[in-house]
Amino acid sequence: MGNIISAAIFLPLIGFVISGGFGRFMPKMLVGAISTLVVLCSFVCSIILFNNLSESHTFYKLILFKWIHTGNIDIEFSFLADKLSVWMMLIITGVGSLIHLYSIGYMHSDKGFHKFFAYLNLFIFSMLTLVLGANYVMLFFGWEGVGLCSYLLIGFWYENTENGYAARKAFIMNRIGDLGLLLGIFTLFNQIGTTDFHKVFGAAGSFSNGTLEIICILLFIGAIGKSAQIPLFTWLPDAMAGPTPVSALIHAATMVTAGIYLIARSGILFVNAEMASTLVLIIGMLTALIASTIALKQNDIKKVLAYSTVSQLGYMFVALGVGAYTTALFHVTTHAFFKALLFLGSGSVIHAMGGEQDIRKMGGLKQKLKITHLTFLIGTLAISGVPMLSGFFSKDEILAKSLYGLPTTGSVVFTVLAITSLFTAIYMFRMYFLTFYGNFRGTEDQKHHLHESPLNMTIPLMVLAFLSITGGVLGLSSIFSHHHFMNDYFSKLLYDRAIPHPSHFFEWTVLVVSAFLLAIVIFLTHKKYVNQGFVPVKDEDEKGLEKVLGKKYYLDEIYQYTFLRPVEWLGKVLYKIFDRSVIDGVVNFSGNFALSAGKTLRKVQNGNIESYLLAMVIGVVACLILIQII
Repeated sequence: MGNIISAAIFLPLIGFVISGGFGRFMPKMLVGAISTLVVLCSFVCSIILFNNLSESHTFYKLILFKWIHTGNIDIEFSFLADKLSVWMMLIITGVGSLIHLYSIGYMHSDKGFHKFFAYLNLFIFSMLTLVLGANYVMLFFGWEGVGLCSYLLIGFWYENTENGYAARKAFIMNRIGDLGLLLGIFTLFNQIGTTDFHKVFGAAGSFSNGTLEIICILLFIGAIGKSAQIPLFTWLPDAMAGPTPVSALIHAATMVTAGIYLIARSGILFVNAEMASTLVLIIGMLTALIASTIALKQNDIKKVLAYSTVSQLGYMFVALGVGAYTTALFHVTTHAFFKALLFLGSGSVIHAMGGEQDIRKMGGLKQKLKITHLTFLIGTLAISGVPMLSGFFSKDEILAKSLYGLPTTGSVVFTVLAITSLFTAIYMFRMYFLTFYGNFRGTEDQKHHLHESPLNMTIPLMVLAFLSITGGVLGLSSIFSHHHFMNDYFSKLLYDRAIPHPSHFFEWTVLVVSAFLLAIVIFLTHKKYVNQGFVPVKDEDEKGLEKVLGKKYYLDEIYQYTFLRPVEWLGKVLYKIFDRSVIDGVVNFSGNFALSAGKTLRKVQNGNIESYLLAMVIGVVACLILIQII
């Protein structure tokens, strides 16, 4: 199994070396094939590990070498393959291989083709290191690798200044969260002298309540940055500047779920940290609601999906805050299917539209893009929570856990999430109808260019559409089955709180009410955007609440004037006062002193023989006087 773990992790790294080092000398199709194949092989290795984990052999640990060994610090470069990390591996490599295949068609004409695939492979390697690391330092190593790769991929088209800005914004805002994670790791090590998962979790009962709360809050700050929660979520919509496959990779199954994985992995700590868990719950609930309202008025097809991702991540954090770690991972899984499908579907639309992303300039595409239309519809139905599709079962479970797991505030959380779910259906069907129905609103050149994407782009769409339909079987409601695969799979690994099971009456009520409300939403959005042909106004014509939502509550402007401008002002002041007066003063004084000393000494060697003779006489006399004195 050690060889299987090594192959799963390092095959994408080999792909990175091949694509990055030799890709420019190879045919594009060969580069794409090799990069996709190494991730697919890693997926096969993940399946082998999945099949070999059993009740008697619950994990495999691979120690490659002693990484840091000095004083009382002993950190291994090691990997841990247990049910949690292997499950994440399946998602990362499974969805990742589909995105790689899709990218071959999407990026076929890009001059940086080989570099793009090198970055994708490095991203997969970093993410696998993150989830397979056997200690918090290894996790942090992968965590930072993912951050670096996201910077490279978001700013891939760096010739555009805005893309470079978006990449820097993502990198810097993630560093804020990363500082919290690093401090949490330092605090852990300071308390028990190790960062190894098994040793940390074994010593979980030895922490004082205050120390445990601090550690968990610091770890959560790291998760806030990576998983784009309030207040560090504004980087994620701007990350849409990267190529669409990057958006699918970052937003579906990999980078943004790292925070979910971190808290689920540290569940034994969080389940005993009541204040930290409550904070996770509140932040998740607010993020889900606020992001969903912003999505209602976005007109960029990828921005709508980006804010949808932020909102869905909020759902997952609510589940984590309640202590339902298995439920959070269930939604991570279903979300990976339908969100990757939606992003790749949007990429197919953008590809057909010649790069256009504004849904106000689309319309009537269902006849030209039949496969894309059908698969996109399935993704829309799944994320909206239509009964019997994957998104319904995972969302329903989060709603049930929040209601039954919080005796005092459960009804409030349930209501907020239910409203958020309704908003999700509204903005998703708004986007769907504006994109695929009505009259075409683009240019004649775009209309002439419309065509379905090639097979290497549509096959991943069909596979993900199938998974979006069937993924719910991993966690069927009790009214359909007494067997819950996710609960059984993670039963002895995750530290889920004991939450009462919802009654059958509750389950049937949620199903019927969901179907009824979704039918109303679909009817009203169809009537407005198809029958009445309504098209959102231009950005500059927006007024009132519509403008506030379109401007994302002016959060970017608030951050600009609250944090960025003061730091820039302080930098300018320090430059003028400290840098120019003190630093430059010291440097200039050194230079001026050397120059003055040189000018003075230069007078001694002026080429005048009389002066030299005088100096010699003075020197001889001085020597004689000195001898007499001594």
